[in-house]
Amino acid sequence: MILVWSAVAFLSGSIPYSYWLGKYVLKLDIRDYGDGNPGATNVMRAAGKQWGILAGLLDALKGVVPVGLAYFVAGLNSWQLAVVALAPILGHAFSPWLGFRGGKAVAVTFGVWVGLTLWEAPIILGLALLFTFKLTDNSGWALVGAKAILITYLLVMQRNEWFVVIAVLGLVLLAWKYRGDLVQMPQLRSARG
Repeated sequence: MILVWSAVAFLSGSIPYSYWLGKYVLKLDIRDYGDGNPGATNVMRAAGKQWGILAGLLDALKGVVPVGLAYFVAGLNSWQLAVVALAPILGHAFSPWLGFRGGKAVAVTFGVWVGLTLWEAPIILGLALLFTFKLTDNSGWALVGAKAILITYLLVMQRNEWFVVIAVLGLVLLAWKYRGDLVQMPQLRSARG
């Protein structure tokens, strides 16, 4: 059963909605914009805020649906839930539709947390992102900082220990996808004048 849920979650995550939206609806390759990532941010850069929001919602749903169903309907928990929760993130980051060169998995990560906690973790993660992006304009360090805040919150609130495992493993994947940003030392915005 876990293999089926994991496969469904990975396949859901692997669907490159942002790339397809750009290619088939907007008639452009979103990888030609910004950082070359096939994700919602580059849809926004290429076609505007409305299209970027649509792409972000589609990418988030790739995590919400399989993880929410696995957790709330099928009742998966423990290591099985961790495997299913990481599968859409891995699917997005290493999409077979794009030669295993997918996006950075930020929107799908939010979707996974909606699937696990409904509103709680996405709000904490969103507020943490606002805070960390105010501190630095280095996206990688801002996202790593926000994930660290979420992990701290999960530990302090004594949430399901498998949620902590999911958050830590998600942080490792995020660090890998943002490794180019993370080789640069972060600087506080105010320190640069």
